[in-house]
Amino acid sequence: METTTKPHPSTKPRTGGQVLVDQLIVHGVKQLFCVPGESYLAALDALHDAKVEVTICRQEGGATMMAEAQGKLTGEPGICFVTRGPGATNASAGIHIAHQDSTPLIVFVGQVARGMLDREAFQELDYGAVFGTMAKWVVEIDDAKRLPELVSRAFHVATSGRPGPVVIALPEDMLTDMVQVADAKPYSVTEIHPGADALRELKARLDKAERPVLIIGGSRWNEQAVRDTVTFAEQWQLPVYCSFRRQMLFPATHANYGGDLGLGVNPKLLARIKASDLVIVLGGRLSEIPSQGFELFDIPMPQMDMVHIHADANELGRIYHAAQSINATPQAMTAALAQLGKPTAQPKWAQHTADAHAEYQAWSDPSKIQIPGNLQMGEIMGHLREVLPADTIFCNGAGNFATWVHRFWPFTTFASQLAPTSGSMGYGPPAGVGAKRLWPQREVVIFAGDGDFLMHGQEFATAIQYQLPVIVVILDNAMYGTIRMHQEREYPGRVSGTELKNPDFSAYAKAFGGHGERVERTEEFAPALARARASGLPSILHCFIDPEAITPTGTLSGMRKAAEEKLRK
Repeated sequence: METTTKPHPSTKPRTGGQVLVDQLIVHGVKQLFCVPGESYLAALDALHDAKVEVTICRQEGGATMMAEAQGKLTGEPGICFVTRGPGATNASAGIHIAHQDSTPLIVFVGQVARGMLDREAFQELDYGAVFGTMAKWVVEIDDAKRLPELVSRAFHVATSGRPGPVVIALPEDMLTDMVQVADAKPYSVTEIHPGADALRELKARLDKAERPVLIIGGSRWNEQAVRDTVTFAEQWQLPVYCSFRRQMLFPATHANYGGDLGLGVNPKLLARIKASDLVIVLGGRLSEIPSQGFELFDIPMPQMDMVHIHADANELGRIYHAAQSINATPQAMTAALAQLGKPTAQPKWAQHTADAHAEYQAWSDPSKIQIPGNLQMGEIMGHLREVLPADTIFCNGAGNFATWVHRFWPFTTFASQLAPTSGSMGYGPPAGVGAKRLWPQREVVIFAGDGDFLMHGQEFATAIQYQLPVIVVILDNAMYGTIRMHQEREYPGRVSGTELKNPDFSAYAKAFGGHGERVERTEEFAPALARARASGLPSILHCFIDPEAITPTGTLSGMRKAAEEKLRK
């Protein structure tokens, strides 16, 4: 980070709240998200005159998800303020997302006054105990003079190695103390470069391979790293696969792209990876979803040679004993790979790469998809591909509805995907607000299920308040669809706890002052989308999808029948 902000001289008295806000400015913070609370009034007062845009949110989970979304898009820590107790526990959903998604995030949490600690005072929490397993670092600052030191450390911890969330507890009376202390210097991110010997060994492995593949994932990427990856893939004619919900790391239209390792993955893709003799894993951890329940590769010794490249040395060898481990950040590693040079001989796998891309194109073609009901999502995804800009930011939470975006939208632009690898529901609306707040010139489309949307649908009010014309596409099948799908597979015909009675979401949008429309038939979608885009308002398109259409290629009754036949056997 670079900034022209000059440190305050140590002779100038300031409140703890003022010192805190000054540190945020020193470290380049321009936006933050909050739900206000009396526990950090002094910090709110300091923000009154600061050149920091404050977004007031409706629930702490939404606030942390907005901040996490900005961390995902920029690689810089998203910033969030929440109050103690209930506010902090509400915020835990966003903190957990940042943890599993390796996103830099700093959450400032109010705390009771220092003299009341350990008495279970009003809304008191032991933050180390509550967040210790889902944050990289949890600290309670009991001395205002240490604010510059500890806030600086928070920025470094959140962005170093494998990025993640930091939680900072702020005792209420500490923020009102008057202190004389100098500001810290702006934080800087350390890139970890691969050694020359490691690069020579990797090149030798590639020269010897017959069916190599490249799997990319994780965080700490930027546009240049994506370009460098494309250069490397082209030079070596490698098939490239993206990890779960990391599709913005490689252009889907590129001839080397083979698809993503997510849920409901293309069986042909899995077969190609299993048949490979060299797997290069760059940036990702190969956690449960991309590893297909930890079954794609043998543990601890993969059945083929694996080269694992990760920014955090603690992730190397944690699950997989790779043939070669390289501790390097994606930005540094991809820059080196782009300069690795061309193969010693013509690669043997050029046809393998071409076939992988052809299989991806067939798999992701929405025109081939027919589902039950009057709303054909294949046609709708085809229309979105025709009319939306390539750099549209797509946001979603968790649910079967997300498959329509992940499988049928061709991500071609870095920083265009906001989707939780943690599988958290309710993420789409706040993530969309965070994205639009950051880059108002970009189009933002939020896909949500009916159950998913109402987990943080109140943040539609935040979009209204800040005049953020996001477009929410709600797919309503009147149930928690993913759980119902598993229910039919495991307990066919025994529906329990998954049915929903929904409001009119188009009326919901209008009640807040936005644009809302009901879409019941395929032919209604295109004009409704055009009107939403032209309205200049936050919009909801309430789309009714047949409950039978549980996946692009499967039905609930079909799953039930297959499960019943299996039980009979």
